[in-house]
Amino acid sequence: MDKEFYRNLLILVNDKDQFKCLQDYAEIRINLLLQQLSTERDMDTIVRFQGAIAELRRFSTLREETLKGAE
Repeated sequence: MDKEFYRNLLILVNDKDQFKCLQDYAEIRINLLLQQLSTERDMDTIVRFQGAIAELRRFSTLREETLKGAE
């Protein structure tokens, strides 16, 4: 990702209400995926759920990543 992309994301991460909404959404999705993961038996699906959870957890550090990338 280039500096211009990160600068475009600054609008999202610097607005406290928008960013809080995004974090809340990610947390709800993580909890849903964890529930599904606990009952899943297919290993391919388990791996997909784990990958999705890992990506959603990146939203918790999005602001720091964006600020660093926009410098």
